[in-house]
Amino acid sequence: MTIRLAQTDDLPFLEEMYRQVVVAMRRNGLFIWDDVYPAAFLAEDIAQKRLYVLDGQGDEITACYALCREHTEKDAVLWVHPDENALYLDRLAVHVEHARKGTGTKALRSALSLAKHQGAVALRLFVAESNLPAIAFYRKNGFCQREGLYEEVIDEALTLRFYGFETAV
Repeated sequence: MTIRLAQTDDLPFLEEMYRQVVVAMRRNGLFIWDDVYPAAFLAEDIAQKRLYVLDGQGDEITACYALCREHTEKDAVLWVHPDENALYLDRLAVHVEHARKGTGTKALRSALSLAKHQGAVALRLFVAESNLPAIAFYRKNGFCQREGLYEEVIDEALTLRFYGFETAV
């Protein structure tokens, strides 16, 4: 397994990978991501050099995530060290053919390593309250839920609530 910055020529594969993840999430009753999010952010993530991919055997992309310096809703949560340098993990996805094989944990470990290398003292993320598998995954991997949450109004019928999680790097 190697970790690298995503390149523009990875974009078609990544868009399809995220589309397949959205289909799998819906099949499991999770209606958090859709045809727009997160795929619409990938090109900008690549341009900003914050989108990372994990390559498995034969340079096949097995997972992807963004490491961001800021998050628009960061002030909604009471972080342990609110004024310290932290990175935010966004859009973590594992290729459906590599799900439940430890790939997500490998991706998370690589994100922690990159965050430490970039001088962060904490890695933070937000998880939709309905995404119980992700909440369990992050807790299992040492992330602690912090006090507070933010709400994102999708439309008149749907508002998503997000919890903040954090771990020291």
